[in-house]
Amino acid sequence: MEREIIHTLDGSTTIHIKEWNECYHSKHGAIQEAKHVFIKNGLALFSNQKVSILEIGFGTGLNAFITYLEAQNLGQSIDYVGVEAYPISEQEIQSMNYLDELNALDSKTIFDQMHAANWEVKNDLSETFTLTKRKQFFEEIDDIEKFDLIYFDAFGYRVQPELWSTSIFEKMYKALKPNSVLVTYAARGVVKRSMIEVGFTVEKLAGPPGKREMFRARK
Repeated sequence: MEREIIHTLDGSTTIHIKEWNECYHSKHGAIQEAKHVFIKNGLALFSNQKVSILEIGFGTGLNAFITYLEAQNLGQSIDYVGVEAYPISEQEIQSMNYLDELNALDSKTIFDQMHAANWEVKNDLSETFTLTKRKQFFEEIDDIEKFDLIYFDAFGYRVQPELWSTSIFEKMYKALKPNSVLVTYAARGVVKRSMIEVGFTVEKLAGPPGKREMFRARK
């Protein structure tokens, strides 16, 4: 499928898949979406502690990089696992402008290491941040009570409804420790019903710019 680099409304870049008319991040603001959905309504719930995170859709690495930056402010130690079946190209990585837009040029080495890191092994990027990238399909995930937090950032229901099925959310539920959380930009009724069916308690929150609502699910 043909892909192109575009700028979102907050100035940050993302990848647009022309055939689907679908983006890796919100066209209303990639960085704004990541900070609102995954940091404000997810990571910030776990300040001053060790946090194990599973990201569904590693993609451009934006969520992982922002998590690295924000965890330093929140006093956290992060064990991060990103699942991605189709890694992006080196050219696409270098086309992302996150270092500039986040005023994080002093962390360029970390961003580069995130993408250069070997797959299927734990990489120590700093004293407080480890990254494991797993090249696998979401339906292959079989972790049991391993994570405190899931960033569910799959492509939208409109183009890949199978990624938002009850069977996928059952895997997410099993992967979380008791009293843990899943956050996602989605707010469709069918998604909420699938989450509830597998045992989640779901709350509807204000969404990021350009989106009225989002979901946070608790185990």
